Amino acid sequence: MTIIKRIISVICTAALLLPINVRAEDNAQSSAPRAAVLMEADTGQILYSVNPGEKLPIASITKVMSLLVLADFIDEGTLKLDDRVKASAYASSAEGSVIWLEPGEEMSAAELLEAVIVSSANDACIALAEHAAGSEAQFVKLMNKRAKSMGLKGTKFAGCVGFDAEGHYSTAQDIAVMTAELMEKEYYRGWLLTWLDYLRGGETQLLNTNKLVRTYDGILGGKTGTTDGAGCCLTACAERGGMRLVAVVLGCGDDPERFDRAEELLDYGFSGFEKFTPQVDSRELVPIMVDRGEYPEVRPVVESVSECVIKKGRSADVKYSYTFVEGAEAPVEKGQFLGEYLVTLDGTEVFRSEIVAAEEVRRMNFGRYLLAILGELVSF
Repeated sequence: MTIIKRIISVICTAALLLPINVRAEDNAQSSAPRAAVLMEADTGQILYSVNPGEKLPIASITKVMSLLVLADFIDEGTLKLDDRVKASAYASSAEGSVIWLEPGEEMSAAELLEAVIVSSANDACIALAEHAAGSEAQFVKLMNKRAKSMGLKGTKFAGCVGFDAEGHYSTAQDIAVMTAELMEKEYYRGWLLTWLDYLRGGETQLLNTNKLVRTYDGILGGKTGTTDGAGCCLTACAERGGMRLVAVVLGCGDDPERFDRAEELLDYGFSGFEKFTPQVDSRELVPIMVDRGEYPEVRPVVESVSECVIKKGRSADVKYSYTFVEGAEAPVEKGQFLGEYLVTLDGTEVFRSEIVAAEEVRRMNFGRYLLAILGELVSF
């Protein structure tokens, strides 16, 4: 790097190392987030939300999806952490948060991934995108395809780093889903929790833009983002007592505000909610009559039961309801819908599952009818 770039790096690092509780003009410019979501990661339950589906610019939170697409390449084996990645002139020209890649400079994929995750380096992100997909444009197509496959209906990408652009947006709820999946990538875990590291033999400092990494109990990582259009944004994930929560805040007025609001959301979740496994009362699962069946009835079962999230200390107040079809006509397929199992607390749904047929019941035909009659005569 040139001497000027080194000076800029030192100045930027010094600014980020200021104490977290230092606030400009006592936070006078701060405002409530434009959108916010608190989601339990394993169940996908939303515990708190403000404008969860509003389409907003998201700045560098975009890189959550970039990292998921890169993870797909890693999982497929087409991108290896020790691959040498050469920076193009285009990648080197990136502005904003960068590690000052020179055209033609090579680094390992692992080094560039760390730069993206820890310090949100735009040039590193573009270099990886070009290396993996051939071009940023092709990489963005993969980002949008990935979003569609995840059911993220409020999300569209125009670039891989998050610059404000027409047709580039997401929602707080979609970001929570992306973040929950990102936390499943174990090879990212160490970088997500790294506060300070170095590249180029100590010449380039990487400082984590997510200040919660060094302050919040149980933090697993997250991603910041800041542009004029997006404001100050943050997605953060933490785990305590077997419960993993994702807090997303978009459009905050300043840097301290986003961390304060995200921390408040996480505190609210951990102090007010707990994991709960619903119970099934087998006495409620009365056999369903089958018309014209090989057998006169079919046994119903709850298709699946899994953990959900309820208000802490309220497990005794959970209500269960079982509803069934009036009857079934043969043939009945195994797994065929027979009813619904619903779990509520204070009238609010916390878990739902279908009630289905435990086994197949074939339609009675003349041959089976005759065999049944003969069987009864023999037994008589």
